[in-house]
Formats: sequence, structure tokens, C-alpha cells
Amino acid sequence: MRTDICDRLGIEFPIFAFTHCRDVAAAVSNAGGLGVLGAVGFTAEQLEVELAWLDEHVGDNPYGVDLVIPSKYEGKGIDGLSPEQLEAELAKHVPQGHRDFAEKILADHGVPKLPEEEVHPQLLGWTATTAAPQVEVILRHPKAKLVANALGTPPPEFVSQIQESGRLIGALCGSVKHALNHKDAGLDFVVCQGTEGGGHCGEVSSLVLWPQVIDAVGDLPVLAAGGIGDGRQVAAAMAMGAAGAWTGSIWLTVEEANVPPAQMKTYIDATSHDTIRSRAWTGKPARMLRNDWTDAWESADTPDPLPMPLQMMVALDGVKRGHRYPEAAKDVNFNPVGQVVGMMNKTERSADVMNRLVEEYVTACERLNKLNDSV
Repeated sequence: MRTDICDRLGIEFPIFAFTHCRDVAAAVSNAGGLGVLGAVGFTAEQLEVELAWLDEHVGDNPYGVDLVIPSKYEGKGIDGLSPEQLEAELAKHVPQGHRDFAEKILADHGVPKLPEEEVHPQLLGWTATTAAPQVEVILRHPKAKLVANALGTPPPEFVSQIQESGRLIGALCGSVKHALNHKDAGLDFVVCQGTEGGGHCGEVSSLVLWPQVIDAVGDLPVLAAGGIGDGRQVAAAMAMGAAGAWTGSIWLTVEEANVPPAQMKTYIDATSHDTIRSRAWTGKPARMLRNDWTDAWESADTPDPLPMPLQMMVALDGVKRGHRYPEAAKDVNFNPVGQVVGMMNKTERSADVMNRLVEEYVTACERLNKLNDSV
């Protein structure tokens, strides 16, 4: 199961776990994989706290950090502004009608408002301007060995800055075109995510997309993502030539996940048919559980979602209120998750999930070897 990227990172298994919870990231890194902490929800100051905690809890093991710097977004190219100034400038382009509509959805479902001191910031890491301070934080932590960008090819200055520090940098892709853009930019790896995956994704299924991207980028390592929930799927990806498996959704229902009980039950009870690709939260198509929030923005007589990051400036209040009041927000919460949610039927420890993935991978390979031996 060991591939070259394992040696480059100093990990035992090429299993990568994207998560917004530091406890999960640490548990996966300590179990031989690589925990990758999603940074988009943190200010630079908060990210410093999270990474310092990880440094103390992963021993000699590495971890990764995932950023969100879209290749295309409203306001790209506005230079010389601080994050606060950029937010103020972009806020001018958010119609009040969109804010009123979002507030009505939450009010109709009885979701209380946040205390005033928790309302800002609205952008966080959704632009290059706001992500730059996060990169500076990452570079202060030697155990952060990998950086991934969730949306498009990262800016050249970030690529050189991260690589010159001795870290690996890669990016997610949902098409061959995007993968080749990453290769041309000199990235160290690509994460190829099929439409089954949670969060931002394209329209092509993993089983079709993985081999196309692997063939297109040649010797550039490809981490397969989108719909991976057990070791059989890891084996399938590796059989196609992937250098490892990038997982995300399955870590939402582990014991260490900072997911409120009401939201956890929503995930465990859901089937693979309950997801939808929607622009209702971020402005770009992302897979999540369908609920009253996504339905409201899909209606013909309601506002259309705004481009990124304007839609998140509208929706972030709903995200935060959902975290604080999960019981009240259970029908309008932000639940990004892939179609693999239909396989997430119980709560497990992160280390047990890692062990299971490896054991299932070995069993799948043994099954194939028996078929070969019988020929």
C-alpha cells in the first residue's frame, strides 16, 4: 500500500483525511495516515491556535492544511486592500434582498440570532487576500508538511513560497483540464474528486474521472477522492494508478468529530439519495444534504445564489447559527457531505476507521490475487 508520496511525507499509509476538526486530524496522523485540517473557517489567529495544538498532539507525525483560494471569484484582482477592506468593498455588491431572504429562512425555522460579537468576519479564507495570512501561519509550523487548495490552482506566489519551505502543495480538481492546469503550475500532487464527493465537486463520477486524470498528468501523483468509504474503494483507486486516497465525508461521523448530536444523527440517518449539488451556501456547486435551505434557494420565485464569495457572505451567518443552535437549525443547517453518506451508518473511532480501511484494502487485494491465481 506504500507509495512514493508516503516516503516524501513520512507516513505509513497513503490515506489522507480532510477534516475541520483538529482531533480527527491528529488521530488520523497518529494512526499512520495524514490528517488534513480545513482552514477556511479560521482566522489567522485561530489557525495559529489549531496548528499549535496539532503540533503538541501528533508526536513526530506530520499533518496537512487545506485552504480555499478559488481560481475565479468576485473581487479577484482588487489589490492593496486588507482583508477587512476587501470585505467592506465586496459587501457593496451583496443585495439586501439576498440577506433578507436568508434571514427569513432562518427566522421561519426559529433559529436564534448570534450574539453581536460573533457576526464577523464574513470572508475568512475565501479569497487570496484573506488566505495569505493563513499561509504565513502554516509556514511557522514544521509538522505541517502538506498544503492543498480546495478550489483551483493556487496563486504562483503561494506555490513558490510553500515549495521553497520544503512542503508539498497540491490542489483539488474535478476535470482533466483542471488537473493539467495544476501540473503546468508545478504543483506536487493533485486530488482528483469525482462528483460523488462532498463539498465542491464537478459533474463526472469518480470511476470515470480518476483514470482520465491519472493518464493525463503522467508521473504527477494523483490522490483519488469522491465516494471513498471503505478499503475496497481505496484498492480500486490504487489499481487505477492513484498514489493514495483522499477522504473527507467519513470523518464527519467519527467519535472525535466536533459535530453536534443533532447534525451527527442527520448524517447517520441519511442515504446516498439525500445529497444534492447546490450553490446555495458558497456560490459554487457543492454536494451536501438537501434540506429546507437548499430547497428555498432552488425555487423559481426566490433569489438566485450569488457568485463566490458573495453568497458565502450571505450564508455564513446561517452556518454559524447552525453550529451554535444545531437543534433549531436541523432542517436548514449546512451539511456538506458526499454520496458515501449512505455508508456512514454508525459512529467509529478515527483509529478504527483507519484500521478498517487498511484491512478492507488488503482483503480486496487478496481477492484479486486469488482470481489471478485461478487463471
